[in-house]
Amino acid sequence: MTTSIDETGLSRRSFLKGSGLAALGVTLVPLSALLVSPNAMAAKPFKTLSPATAKTLEKMARDIFPHDKLADPYYRQAIAPLDVEAGKNAATASLLADGVSALDASARQRYGRPYTAVAKEEDRVALLKAIESGPFFQKVRGNLVTGLYNNKALWPQFGYEGSSWEKGGYLHRGFDDIDWL
Repeated sequence: MTTSIDETGLSRRSFLKGSGLAALGVTLVPLSALLVSPNAMAAKPFKTLSPATAKTLEKMARDIFPHDKLADPYYRQAIAPLDVEAGKNAATASLLADGVSALDASARQRYGRPYTAVAKEEDRVALLKAIESGPFFQKVRGNLVTGLYNNKALWPQFGYEGSSWEKGGYLHRGFDDIDWL
């Protein structure tokens, strides 16, 4: 077999070998990001929020949007943007810290313990209902909506297949599936 070398000094064999390795590298690097376990996500500390504030926000997140199938690290990931925003905006940092303090104070007054230590979900939900019209609750809830439901990794757990227009719409792809009825 003859291998020819063009004027750049590159043979076809070396070109194919190099491009194959490059394609493999481009494929494996993004896949490594998918291999991060939920425990690794949980181990990542927040930069701005204190551990107590983060723990309260995580418990709040689970109480506002309770999904038994979701592990706690996904809720932690959903509140991570609040940590980033609190690092950039002192007003947000203050809103979160003051809101968590007020929630804990309310829980202590009513149940004798901080919010995260209140055992019954119904009791924690009652505490949240009392503050649901306030700016703290609305800030957390608003961020959780996008933090949880815009996370494409979680869509299969919610039974959502994603956008359908690229695949021709829902008319022939489950529009009239009523096997759940």
